[in-house]
Amino acid sequence: MRAVKLLRYRSWHILFLLLILAASAGAENAPILLWPNVAPGSEGKTANETVRVNESGEHIVSSIHRPSITPYLPSKDKATGAAVIIAPGGGHRELWVDHEGYRVAAWLSDHGVAAFVLKYRLARENGSTYTVEGTALADIQRAVRLVRSRAAVWSIDPERIGVMGFSAGGELAALASTRYDAGSPDAADPVERQSSRPAFQALLYPAIPHDMRLSKQTPPAFLACGEDDRADISQGLPQLYLSLKQAGVSAELHVFAHTGHGFGIRTTNRPPVSDWPQLFLEWLDIVTHAQSPPARPQ
Repeated sequence: MRAVKLLRYRSWHILFLLLILAASAGAENAPILLWPNVAPGSEGKTANETVRVNESGEHIVSSIHRPSITPYLPSKDKATGAAVIIAPGGGHRELWVDHEGYRVAAWLSDHGVAAFVLKYRLARENGSTYTVEGTALADIQRAVRLVRSRAAVWSIDPERIGVMGFSAGGELAALASTRYDAGSPDAADPVERQSSRPAFQALLYPAIPHDMRLSKQTPPAFLACGEDDRADISQGLPQLYLSLKQAGVSAELHVFAHTGHGFGIRTTNRPPVSDWPQLFLEWLDIVTHAQSPPARPQ
């Protein structure tokens, strides 16, 4: 009993520190535009980005026409060389950037993983001219290229850059992991010369694309959802796991009991669902080292 109380205390203490870290880091880290001028497909769009705050104090962003990434870089003594582009969810109508973005990025950077919170354009916002498989997918692909182009500056291994997505953001992460290219060597823009292939994918309660185009080259996958989520996720994600295995792709699946949609990182989470970041970190260490080329004999 004493051990249980101690575990609960430690969980609350960690979450409290995490919230402070996320708030301070969000204020200090400036967003980086994916395209320095106008993003392709956003010509003539001048509306400002909007932020609303719900009754729980969570920030929800909409009206995104200048897609960006916000970096959370680990200290040099903690850096592992791995990096993750994080796509928050929101039904492609808005982005829930706290529990599915900044808090996750803060936790990862504190554990040695460089994290970049992606603000992508919203295909299902009222009056939107954007599309999921066109504009939004282009945003996450560009984010992978941009981080890879600055890997040396940010002390990142260019072969250990992956994607993580929640809900609608999970759909983008899945698309990015199956629709990528090696870059354009002759492109005038040096970012476009980089590959858009993620080294790994983490899909948390994702909207699952209908055409995943799986192959042995599909990046390894970390999959997580709650058993009380809607059927296309709670049953669809295990089915995706089986499809990945049939295609010869390494994958790990977690379906948390008595858990619904949208858990992300919140103070209300309890074990075992609150342990998912640590489970991801341990999985990441295994798969990224497994993909590394063997050391040459001396």
